[in-house]
Amino acid sequence: MPRRYVAVCGATEATPSQIDAAREVGRLLAKSGAVVINGGYGGVSAAASEGAAGEGGTVVGLLSEGDRDGANPHLTVSLPTVTAAESVIAIGGGWGTLSEIALARRLGRSVYALDTWDVQGLEVVATPAEAVRRALGD
Repeated sequence: MPRRYVAVCGATEATPSQIDAAREVGRLLAKSGAVVINGGYGGVSAAASEGAAGEGGTVVGLLSEGDRDGANPHLTVSLPTVTAAESVIAIGGGWGTLSEIALARRLGRSVYALDTWDVQGLEVVATPAEAVRRALGD
């Protein structure tokens, strides 16, 4: 059976009962062999991370900032998502794509749009080859 990847999301300013629940969810997920994915910072994310790490589980934090500052100490891997990229190629129109576009633009990254959202500030390209060429700066 393939390993499951499960995201745990919730409030940074969580109540004590929410923190306890998240810690237990993380523990149970790790015990079942799942990889726990979360926002990587405090509150629910930190509690789920702590619970999973306590069981020896793998915890991946997808950080919204440009570096790893403030990431909770229970992460196995911390990834500053789109912030790790020097440029971004956006393809398709999903909500997640739109959020990555917004984050990249907020951070001043170039975004090359290939059949994606019509958002001001994107550099529209016609082909995959053009997107790659432009993203690589050629």
